[in-house]
Amino acid sequence: MDKLKNKWPAWIRDDKSLVSCTEKIKVMKENFDELKQLSQDAIEDGLLMEVSEKQMKEALHQMVDDLINPYLKNK
Repeated sequence: MDKLKNKWPAWIRDDKSLVSCTEKIKVMKENFDELKQLSQDAIEDGLLMEVSEKQMKEALHQMVDDLINPYLKNK
């Protein structure tokens, strides 16, 4: 769908340096394109089932907020 096309951000590391590896950027684009489409599908399904758009978006935001970094170094 054209309405779902995105120009994703330039990806940066924690030290603010730019991720420039073409393959890494390609994987990130593909992952985010897929997430966007799955989220859009979920919103559309919910709307067809008469679920509140506001509630669905809040749930998606909460899902993102609940994601964890499995690579976080113990301090």
